[in-house]
Amino acid sequence: MTDSAKTRPVYRNIHITQIVGYRLPPAGIVSILHRVSGVVLFVLLPFVVWMLDASLGSEISYDGFTNVFLAGVAGLPAWFVKLVVLGLIWAYLHHFIAGVRHLWMDATHSVSKAQGHSSAVFTLGLSIALTLVLGAKLFGLY
Repeated sequence: MTDSAKTRPVYRNIHITQIVGYRLPPAGIVSILHRVSGVVLFVLLPFVVWMLDASLGSEISYDGFTNVFLAGVAGLPAWFVKLVVLGLIWAYLHHFIAGVRHLWMDATHSVSKAQGHSSAVFTLGLSIALTLVLGAKLFGLY
């Protein structure tokens, strides 16, 4: 046996105690966040349907809908409702951008490590930047 065969690293599944110190590549982070954003979109679907119904029902229901963002609803303060909507905005933007990333990778057969890294960083950056812009609008900063 040669020395290179003896010193070759062995990669095994990580143990639950090693998760805190494990560093995922950006593509892995985007993959996990794509799943998380999908779950958030699914869980908040009744809230989205309520928002759509309240905003399109009538002028009175639209006024009630906009009041939720000013005064809150059912004991929940307005800032909490805005925070939930901000989470919904992030989930939609991230899921959409990551989905476009996957479609683009499938269509162009771009599966290199460098391309995966750069597209993952772009996906993370764009989804966070757009969330910040829309969140600033939601919270009335402009």
